[in-house]
Parts: sequence; C-alpha cells; structure tokens
Amino acid sequence: MATYRRRGSSWEVQVCRRGVRRTATFRTKGEATAWATRLEAEILAGTRGEIPNKPFSSLLEKYREEVSSTKRGERWERARIGLLLRDDLAQVPLPNLDASHFAAWRDRRLREVSPASVIREWNLLSHALSVAVREWRWLRDNPLLGIRKPKPPLPRDRRISETEIAKLLLALGYDPDITPETTSARVGAAFLFAIETAMRAGELASLQWDWISGPVARLPITKNGLPRAVPLSREAQRIVAQLPRESASVFGLNTGQIDALFRKAKSRAFIDDLHFHDSRHEAITRLARKLDVLDLARMVGIRDLRILMVYYNARPDEIASRLSADEVEPSIVAPGEAVLVVAGEEGEGGRPAPARRRPQLGEAAAGRGRDTCL
Repeated sequence: MATYRRRGSSWEVQVCRRGVRRTATFRTKGEATAWATRLEAEILAGTRGEIPNKPFSSLLEKYREEVSSTKRGERWERARIGLLLRDDLAQVPLPNLDASHFAAWRDRRLREVSPASVIREWNLLSHALSVAVREWRWLRDNPLLGIRKPKPPLPRDRRISETEIAKLLLALGYDPDITPETTSARVGAAFLFAIETAMRAGELASLQWDWISGPVARLPITKNGLPRAVPLSREAQRIVAQLPRESASVFGLNTGQIDALFRKAKSRAFIDDLHFHDSRHEAITRLARKLDVLDLARMVGIRDLRILMVYYNARPDEIASRLSADEVEPSIVAPGEAVLVVAGEEGEGGRPAPARRRPQLGEAAAGRGRDTCL
C-alpha cells in the first residue's frame, strides 16, 4: 500500500507491496498518487521484476509450504529445507544473493557430507530458485546456473551374497517356516520380497492387501508418479502367504522402521557398506537372467534404459559362465555371410548341428528359387 507525507511544498510517497519498497517525491499529491498507483499495479503484475527485500529463508519457507507440500517426497524435502534454514545462506537478502553465496555453501557442505548428499540438496535449491524466477518474480535468474555442480559419485554396484542374506535374516529373526510376528521379522520378510520383486522400501511399506491379486501386485502410484503392476515369483507369493493379515498393510511397516531395523541387523551381522536399497540392484541383476530388457524395465518401473544399466550389476565371472554355457561348435562361414543357428537342433552323433547360412535381405526377390522367411 502507499503512504503520503507532506514535505514543505512537496509530497513524499512510499509504496510497499509484496516486499518491494520504493520512495519518491512529487510537487503535488495528485502526481504522487498517480505514480504510486502505477507502481503498485506493475508490482502486482510482476512487470518490474523488483527483488523483494527479504532473506533467502523466506523463499525456502514459501517453497516448503506451497511446493514441497504437494510432492510425495514432502517429508524428505522438509528435512533438507530445515538443514538449509540453519545455514548462513538462509540469512542472505534476496537482492544481494548471487553465485558466490551458493559456491560458499557448496564448499561448506562438501566438507560435511558426501557429494551425493550435496547434489540432492542442490537439486532442491535449483528447483526452488527456478520457481522463484518464473512464477514468483522474486529473482531475475537462478544463481546456481553460474557455478560448478559437484561431480556425481560412481553408481553403486553392491551385490548381496547368499551368506549375507542368511546372516541378515538370522539377525532380523526371520524364519521362512514361521509366521513373522515381530516388526523385525517382518523387515526380514520385506527384504526377501524386495530381492524377488525389486520393489523400493517406500513401495513395500505402502503395499496393501487389496492391491495383490493372484501372482500380481498392482501399485496405484510409485516414485515416478505412475502406477505399476509387479509380477510375483513363487517365492514372493510364498512370503505374502506367510504374513499375518493384521492390518490393511501387507508388511505393517513404515520406511523409518525398515531403515532403522535393517541398519541394526546389518551391524549385528557384521556386514559393511550395505543399504536396503541395494536389494533393488540385486533383484534387477537376478531378474535380468529371466526377462528380456523391456519386460524387466516394465516390471521394475524404469522408463530410461540407461538407469536400468545402473542397477544391473552382473559380475564378469557370471557373464563368462553364461557365455560358456551358450557356446556351439564353430563352423566355417564365408566372409560377410550371416548365419542362422537353430536352438536345440542336433547333428550326427548328438553333436550340435553346424550353423546354417542365413539368406541376406533381397536374395529371395533375386530368384533364389525358394521362399525365405527372415
């Protein structure tokens, strides 16, 4: 709103709207009123691009209440914003905010946490700043675009051995022949189920009995915001049948319980560098032996095949053993000719039949004398 004050023979007017404060002096009150009215209209329309004189904490708090509250990951965003509000960065006035402040924040955080944690906070900050630029007109540009982003760490390739699985189940008190009554035992059941299905901890915690129909679990919403149907193996179905139906939730767990109890079991089993999410790596690597790549991607809910490769962690010796199992007797083929190998066909003496020449595209049309099905 505008306030007017007589100063001798002139009029002083002050406009304060949406954190923007401007003052000017005019000969008459009519001129002052016209200027204030026009300025308020421009501020409300966002045409001037004035940066409000507020601390960066105000931007973070506004984002938390208006944007984070609409996301499925609200809990984690609120926790990260809480950390940011305690940092010196939060007290910088928006008109003074520039790339140097974020570079200093980046360097401070890299001394305290891993690059992966800094990248997660960076992504949150970047989106908050972009919303402030595009929608709120609180900033002219995104200062993070002008500084170096931390280098992401190499993807994890942690596999889980059968020995480690046995130790963890023992530490969790899970027995495949006994109904898992305790919370810890249900975490063990969830861990085994995760290895069979590649489901995330959050998906396991939210899984409802009504969502399971025969050999399929239908998730109405997942991490990427889309539904997903998860086929269940015989072992996964056995685990489901073993669980007590005490509530609408299949496992009767939340993500906090899964995380805390899995960490304790890992410590009791003397297992290092293992996360519950590594079960997704293990599951996808195992499922890759049974499913083609498109079926696998559909089952685990990954739309980008490059991301699927991050989770596929087959060891070189495993791949080598499969190569040896699939080897056939070599045959002489003319250079440049394609061959057709018929799976399971035998030659003389029970030996694999030699590879047959596969006709090239266009040979049938050229009059090879027989029909060719390529």
